[in-house]
Amino acid sequence: MPAVSKGDGMRGLAVFISDIRNCKSKEAEIKRINKELANIRSKFKGDKALDGYSKKKYVCKLLFIFLLGHDIDFGHMEAVNLLSSNRYTEKQIGYLFISVLVNSNSELIRLINNAIKNDLASRNPTFMGLALHCIASVGSREMAEAFAGEIPKVLVAGDTMDSVKQSAALCLLRLYRTSPDLVPMGDWTSRVVHLLNDQHLGVVTAATSLITTLAQKNPEEFKTSVSLAVSRLSRIVTSASTDLQDYTYYFVPAPWLSVKLLRLLQCYPPPDPAVRGRLTECLETILNKAQEPPKSKKVQHSNAKNAVLFEAISLIIHHDSEPNLLVRACNQLGQFLQHRETNLRYLALESMCTLASSEFSHEAVKTHIDTVINALKTERDVSVRQRAADLLYAMCDRSNAKQIVSEMLRYLETADYAIREEIVLKVAILAEKYAVDYSWYVDTILNLIRIAGDYVSEEVWYRVLQIVTNRDDVQGYAAKTVFEALQAPACHENMVKVGGYILGEFGNLIAGDPRSSPPVQFSLLHSKFHLCSVATRALLLSTYIKFINLFPETKATIQAVLRAGSQLRNADVELQQRAVEYLTLSSVASTDVLATVLEEMPPFPERESSILAKLKRKKGPGAGSALDDGRRDPSSNDINGGVEPTPSTVSTPSPSADLLGLRAAPPPAAPPASAGAGNLLVDVFDGPAAQPSLGPTPEEAFLSELEPPAPESPMALLADPAPAADPGPEDIGPPIPEADELLNKFVCKNNGVLFENQLLQIGVKSEFRQNLGRMYLFYGNKTSVQFQNFSPTVVHPGDLQTQLAVQTKRVAAQVDGGAQVQQVLNIECLRDFLTPPLLSVRFRYGGTPQALTLKLPVTINKFFQPTEMAAQDFFQRWKQLSLPQQEAQKIFKANHPMDAEVTKAKLLGFGSALLDNVDPNPENFVGAGIIQTKALQVGCLLRLEPNAQAQMYRLTLRTSKEPVSRHLCELLAQQF
Repeated sequence: MPAVSKGDGMRGLAVFISDIRNCKSKEAEIKRINKELANIRSKFKGDKALDGYSKKKYVCKLLFIFLLGHDIDFGHMEAVNLLSSNRYTEKQIGYLFISVLVNSNSELIRLINNAIKNDLASRNPTFMGLALHCIASVGSREMAEAFAGEIPKVLVAGDTMDSVKQSAALCLLRLYRTSPDLVPMGDWTSRVVHLLNDQHLGVVTAATSLITTLAQKNPEEFKTSVSLAVSRLSRIVTSASTDLQDYTYYFVPAPWLSVKLLRLLQCYPPPDPAVRGRLTECLETILNKAQEPPKSKKVQHSNAKNAVLFEAISLIIHHDSEPNLLVRACNQLGQFLQHRETNLRYLALESMCTLASSEFSHEAVKTHIDTVINALKTERDVSVRQRAADLLYAMCDRSNAKQIVSEMLRYLETADYAIREEIVLKVAILAEKYAVDYSWYVDTILNLIRIAGDYVSEEVWYRVLQIVTNRDDVQGYAAKTVFEALQAPACHENMVKVGGYILGEFGNLIAGDPRSSPPVQFSLLHSKFHLCSVATRALLLSTYIKFINLFPETKATIQAVLRAGSQLRNADVELQQRAVEYLTLSSVASTDVLATVLEEMPPFPERESSILAKLKRKKGPGAGSALDDGRRDPSSNDINGGVEPTPSTVSTPSPSADLLGLRAAPPPAAPPASAGAGNLLVDVFDGPAAQPSLGPTPEEAFLSELEPPAPESPMALLADPAPAADPGPEDIGPPIPEADELLNKFVCKNNGVLFENQLLQIGVKSEFRQNLGRMYLFYGNKTSVQFQNFSPTVVHPGDLQTQLAVQTKRVAAQVDGGAQVQQVLNIECLRDFLTPPLLSVRFRYGGTPQALTLKLPVTINKFFQPTEMAAQDFFQRWKQLSLPQQEAQKIFKANHPMDAEVTKAKLLGFGSALLDNVDPNPENFVGAGIIQTKALQVGCLLRLEPNAQAQMYRLTLRTSKEPVSRHLCELLAQQF
């Protein structure tokens, strides 16, 4: 930038500012300003021969007056005239005045645009910089219309100076943010990506900011930036602080650029293996540097170093594909949980909430449970305590549910009022998801009402009533517990509501005890009547009429209460009507009629938990990026996300059991239509863990639920199937390039994120039994713009229609911004197949049609039935399958660290049963299972021989069908 000469000091401006400061009152200031305005106006009107210096001085005075809060209605033309000056200081003041005072509707905008175009075309870097700064400062739609096509040319021109490139990149970024539809994508997009290789780090920093924003809306246009960003990041993290002296901040090389590059990489899925290896090295280097002793005690050093570290951890979490990095990131964050700096503790808790949803790092997160509980108790900052509560919610599973729920209940007694309702919802959800038995669940909810009754919403106590009504085995316990709770002198109204409903329905189950005889129950409830609101009194009146049916001996007492003038002439019409109708009903109806009218409530139909829906609404549409990724509980015996109905798992299902409430058995006395109290907490964008059923989960319940309604309609699995035929393979585009990689992620698991880009996230939760399956697809709109004509369809390529039957349910054609829709697929395996079905998703976003085709994660191994057998039976069957065409064998190099526990988990996830003490070599893995199809059953035996020294595997599969052997061998080999 040119130096300002001594003569440019504008002494008149300095004197004016001094006079303003010396004014003793507001009136004196206004008088001085009016005098100056009159002088300036006379100069502009009277003397046409003002030189550039005088114009500049007077325009500066007008600008100063405007900044003091006074209106300026003249001088704009003089400021525009300054733009044509060849002196830097005069042009600078002209652009400054325009940037501050000229709006987009000004009549002078055309003159201003012409002056800016002249400066951009001048190739004078100083003038070009001023013009670009002015465009960015105004940033109006008119500016975008005039210059959105010119600035990219300046940016990618070979003779543009580095300082101008920086300004051009940031100016274009500003215009794109204000008017994205006016910035055309063209040939310049491929050239701007190469600015990431520029020698000038200032240009790279500005270009990275621009590319990151553009890639969020146009990822395909800028996907080549991934490899360049990794290359540049590698050079930065491996450089010494002395290598980048101009861009080293307190011994941290280019921290702002590193953060921007890491943020750019989060716009894309994990790169191809070659680039991924280099990126992994970069991330490992960043994690290693975080462990090194600090090179400076200044807070700026630690801030810069931690900024890069946290952004690297965000990228590791985003990719969710490197178990070692995820565990290391978790351990690194654990060190910050007790850091003296509050902001670091907050960020660590926030990042660990996301890590807890990864199957690779969940166990590592759980090791910090004591530290997190201590933070919940002792933190001074309420926002940190809230994050600690969020993390406890995220890390909860069956092994620690009781501890976490009890700690959250204890904290609730002293929690800040602003977060009590949220904690109440979380406790209610966790108690339902991970209840070992219903009595603990009932105790927890009643305790919740006792501690924080004012914050227990209707959804919470509605839910406990649904579950108690649907379960015969807990009704007596619930009646006894709520009766005892109502005896407290100070009893919250929500407790009265729950007590009134439960005693009205199931009070007869405890009536045999003299301490809870019918008169005692009625007396206890009626003692609370006059202290309650109208809605609760109405509920209690319904309880009283139920008592007349349950306990005829209380009829006279209750009729006297209903006949009382306070009821029959009540000012509230609802209470008056109930009292009159209930009194007449009890007097006129016969015993049989009364028993029919007042019979016990039928079981409630199972549906998505209203508690979870309320929590999602409270957290907002942006809360949901932590989709459950099929995390397993190591202590559970789960196979393909389900639970074998062994004695140990029927009474205590694993956390991954019954993820969608599909297998919940109906209560013994309930009609088959009820799904019992099995929980349907379909929480895709906010639920950190899988949802178990609270009750037994026999296999027959699942199979009967998927059973076709009639023999002649074998695929009538849905009441409202989509009538429109699915498009054929020729009507859709080819699968996206990474479709096979995405499919492979689901070979050994049933739940997770199938696809994600900047517009759309597709999540999967599925359950398979024998030859039937049910899959839930969750489509999340990640933008703020509504999707139009949203149409996901399943396509059967080739002969797959005769091998696999998939029936889908329609979804809404519009998906609001930040919203999520669910699609149900019912699947039947007719015979063995090799090709998965295709999922075609089409919609319009901002008027632009979008289409993508994925491979649906339905592979033949999903229909595995694990089979236990003794060693003798195994070898006998192995010899029977000795024909060459029945065996498939593959020797391959390990692509992941060889860990026995991980290997075991993958084989269980693949679907086979692992047989112990069968192979003479204890390091080998032996499995057996049967693939269930409607036409036939295919027996399968497998043997996996790891060689840790050579980092190799040998996999052998034998089945009764040659294509199945080869296909299963290929599928399983890709997992190691």
